[in-house]
Amino acid sequence: MPASPRRALLAVLALVAGLLTVSGLGSPAYAADRDCSDFATQAAAQRFFLNHNPKQDPHRLDAEGDGIACESNPCPCLYDRTPGGSGDKPSRPTKGRLVQSARVVRVVDGDTVEVRLASGRLRDVRLIGIDTPEVYRGVECGGPAASRSLKRMLPRGTRVRLVSDPTQDRADRYGRLLRYVKRTKDGRDTNRAQLWSGHARVYVYGGDPFERVSSYRKAQRQAKAAPRGLWKTC
Repeated sequence: MPASPRRALLAVLALVAGLLTVSGLGSPAYAADRDCSDFATQAAAQRFFLNHNPKQDPHRLDAEGDGIACESNPCPCLYDRTPGGSGDKPSRPTKGRLVQSARVVRVVDGDTVEVRLASGRLRDVRLIGIDTPEVYRGVECGGPAASRSLKRMLPRGTRVRLVSDPTQDRADRYGRLLRYVKRTKDGRDTNRAQLWSGHARVYVYGGDPFERVSSYRKAQRQAKAAPRGLWKTC
């Protein structure tokens, strides 16, 4: 090949390489796409996410756009939103409350439901501020009744709004979302309803009161005074 055409070809190749580098397509970070299954824990996925252009999220690890990657992965969990975060313990939310739309897939027990988020992902949700008797690790008095009560309020397919509490973690150590669960059709707070009907007790984790604790304790007092639910039968 004559010298002049050869120089022109080399110039074109150099230009293409430069464009690939600027766009990021030629860098190792973009060479192999990642998904949540590539990471053993949510914390590992979050560290990778924070160090690989989280604003654009080229690997699509943050399906909900809330700055938290791979929330369906098991804990240890990391909810830092700035590169360099290293703690495995979930940190407090930094952007106030999060509201998500979902449909109920099934009631797991009196204080836990499985939902399908608007993104299509399945998640277990632990109702903030309440605790109900066990039905799996040994059946406790009131456990089956608590499950039946929540199933009546949240049958399969029910549209709900999941509301986080800025004073609490967004997920527990098992990776379950911690949320107030409100029925979309009437705004009913099912967490509080379980207390009012006597099928749950107020639960404050680690001595750190949640926002609705006063209202929830009032509902519990009303159930005890009636008495209703476990306060009557247990």
